Amino acid sequence: MTSTTTTYGTITSAPTLISSHAKHTRRPWSELFSLSSFALPNSAADAKDRIKLNVSYFRVNYVITALTILFLTLLWHPTSMIVFLITFIFWWFLYLFNDNPVVIFNRTVDDTVVLGALSFATLLLLVVTHVGVNVLVGLIIAVVVISVHAAFRGTEDLGSPGEEEENGLLSVVGSQPLRPTSGYNRI
Repeated sequence: MTSTTTTYGTITSAPTLISSHAKHTRRPWSELFSLSSFALPNSAADAKDRIKLNVSYFRVNYVITALTILFLTLLWHPTSMIVFLITFIFWWFLYLFNDNPVVIFNRTVDDTVVLGALSFATLLLLVVTHVGVNVLVGLIIAVVVISVHAAFRGTEDLGSPGEEEENGLLSVVGSQPLRPTSGYNRI
């Protein structure tokens, strides 16, 4: 007679398309900061190509970085921090840790549209709380940090270009969704 024992912390079911696809959107932080991947770009065109590929490949990691920098610029503004934390809840459930596409009125919303809408709403709500200069400074710092990282991080270890095109990751505003279309969240 076969005995099946399950220990705590084990997963007994096979991985689904959703769980395996989620790995394609959130990259490991160790991969983002791998010191062996950093090198000077050969030219301005090479730096531009690296930025395009790295921003699309590490999109979710860069969004988390930008939100963290923005949060740090709000430390001395408690009202704005509360507003930011409320909008961060929407970021958390609709973009950062949501493995299913967002569906509104039975239509799947593209990942890029969700990113744009959440960014606009966050910026608008923070500007309404009178911290426009802080938001601007935070965004400038975030863009500089992300651009410098993306320009100096090599792209040789990110996989073949065909593989990236298959996953819809080469273009930040590409028409292919990054998340699977089989499951959805209703709003």
